[in-house]
Amino acid sequence: MKRLVWFYRVSSFTLFALGFIVLLGGQGFRVNLTPSEPLGLWRIVKPDRPILVGDLIFICAPDTDAMREARVRGYLRFGLCAGGVAPLIKTVVATSGQVIEIHDDVRIDGRPLPHSRVARTDGQRREMVHYDGGVVPPGAVFLHSEFPGSFDSRYFGPQPMDGILGLAREVWTYAP
Repeated sequence: MKRLVWFYRVSSFTLFALGFIVLLGGQGFRVNLTPSEPLGLWRIVKPDRPILVGDLIFICAPDTDAMREARVRGYLRFGLCAGGVAPLIKTVVATSGQVIEIHDDVRIDGRPLPHSRVARTDGQRREMVHYDGGVVPPGAVFLHSEFPGSFDSRYFGPQPMDGILGLAREVWTYAP
């Protein structure tokens, strides 16, 4: 009998939590559990202007070989974007026409990008393939996160702007 009561309590709590998450998701709220930005509750806000360098955004990456490999390696969480991945939360650091150079760090139009050291291996000592660099194509953005271990455009290159869900706004976050 105790097991049955326990089962009902756990099931009820789980259903309530899932319903709450779905309700929040429908209102543009997202829970960030990745190391790219502070952990916590965020909201996707539709921009009333073009996306600019410096904007913190939510973006669905396209379903590419690189993103599928990143999902297999555990760099990307499960979510509702193409390929079954969660939206990325990143800062736009370059837009169409800007030149990206990648060596030990990232340079944009010849200027070094702070906190952009390129990792040669991941936390499990697997080789990390980095983007070769080049000109950001029309309709694309180059993304970055200053948080150590972030998987961003250093490794997968510019991303199409049509994947942008909106600006990322903190609601409640925790940064240790």
